[in-house]
Amino acid sequence: MPSVPSKGRTLAEWTAAFRNDFAAAAASLRTLREQLDTGANAWISRITPERLERELRRLQSQSPTLPLYGVPFAVKDNFDVEGWPTTAGCPGFAYHPGQTAPAVARLEAAGAILVGKTNLDQFATGLAGTRTPYGAVSNPFNSAYVAGGSSAGSAVVVAEGLVPLALGTDTAGSGRIPAGFNNVVGLKATRGRCSKQGVVPACPSLDCLAIFALTADDADAVLDIIEGFDPDDPWSRPDPTTASSPEIPRVLGIPRCIEWFGDNRAELAWLGTMARMEDMGMALHAVDFTPLFELASLLYHGPWIAERHAALGGFIEARADAVDPVVRAIIMRGRDFSASDVFAARQRRQELLREVGSLFTSHDALLVPTAPGHPLQTEIADEPLEQDSRLGRYASFVNLADCCAVAVPAGFRVDGLPFGVSLVAPAWQDRRLLAWAREWQRHTPSLRGATGMPAPRTVARSASTVSSKPRIVIAGPYRQLSRLGGWQQQSHLPETKENHA
Repeated sequence: MPSVPSKGRTLAEWTAAFRNDFAAAAASLRTLREQLDTGANAWISRITPERLERELRRLQSQSPTLPLYGVPFAVKDNFDVEGWPTTAGCPGFAYHPGQTAPAVARLEAAGAILVGKTNLDQFATGLAGTRTPYGAVSNPFNSAYVAGGSSAGSAVVVAEGLVPLALGTDTAGSGRIPAGFNNVVGLKATRGRCSKQGVVPACPSLDCLAIFALTADDADAVLDIIEGFDPDDPWSRPDPTTASSPEIPRVLGIPRCIEWFGDNRAELAWLGTMARMEDMGMALHAVDFTPLFELASLLYHGPWIAERHAALGGFIEARADAVDPVVRAIIMRGRDFSASDVFAARQRRQELLREVGSLFTSHDALLVPTAPGHPLQTEIADEPLEQDSRLGRYASFVNLADCCAVAVPAGFRVDGLPFGVSLVAPAWQDRRLLAWAREWQRHTPSLRGATGMPAPRTVARSASTVSSKPRIVIAGPYRQLSRLGGWQQQSHLPETKENHA
């Protein structure tokens, strides 16, 4: 019997394959293992044939009703998994953990099979996926461009259809920017919603888990499994909400003036996306993002760098030769901040959070381009810090603002690269964002990552309701701009870069 095709499946397609014909699905998983290395530098370690056979025997002894029965998955190599080395992208730092991170253990208990650990910007410090001794991760749509980071490998292996889900981390955009650059969904869960035990810290007070999937439905299903309060994780928080029927955000705040850093192709894709938002009945309201940008500057230039040094500085000072020079320079800047700097920054953050909170009193969520441009590998090499700052412009404030966010595919630019947008909301509104992402995918036919396969149509859920907030109606300028080429394969733009709303 020929093996079942092994690439591009969703969670439901993998579980159905194993439940219907275990032997054929196992054969397709063995085929998949042989195809994992695509030359994109996405992996640091991959499952051996012997380990895969042990996992298949384990799976066969379990109930086929498990929610992830037979689903292959990957994790960023800053997660601990018993029997696998943890490198955090630094061979000199590698160690063999004695136990598996709870988030990974929950996936395995649900029937999933770990097939590999993925490449990352070293110590999760970077937004391009290039600061790694295992080789810069290639973008599957065009290898001249970055894959996004730091969770580069996790996004790429999902985009390539090798696994339907992968875990990453997100401190300043690391779970959203690579999702946007690889045409997949990237959920940055609320800080403390999922246990971070067994995950190498970057900035512990801000680190969050990220889920990569081909669809919003799959991201939602994974969140159901890995979320939950962990008393052993000092940063874990119990969910204070009780709502079971999240409303879909429809009144969205967008940046009043967007800086594209000269990337007109990204701007053109944004205009087309806004037109589709209007066609879906979304109300778009231009707002001032100044407090959010100031929050981001505290992360890049303030004493939160000292938290990275507190987490990793000891190793870096002892083994400077083992660390990427750019990563080393960033983290060692943490020594330059005083205790007074820390408390002054905390005070300023609280003041800014009041301003940010006011944005959500009249808007369900904020909508932003996941990244303002898509740099070449050579551009990152020439200006690593400047390019990082640009990449994080609409992403890096999210964690300091204590928000959750979801990145979704939004079609393709005129040069064939993926374009993505992100929706941002206050903490614990993850399910509202996923409901919105599900509706967006239902109205916007797309492809499964870089596989060329059409994405499955998402079915509307009756539990989702329309927001009760007053609707802010605009004149629909994006529809008009889209007729000028906002969504089409056009090369021109309206002359102005000012607020189009």
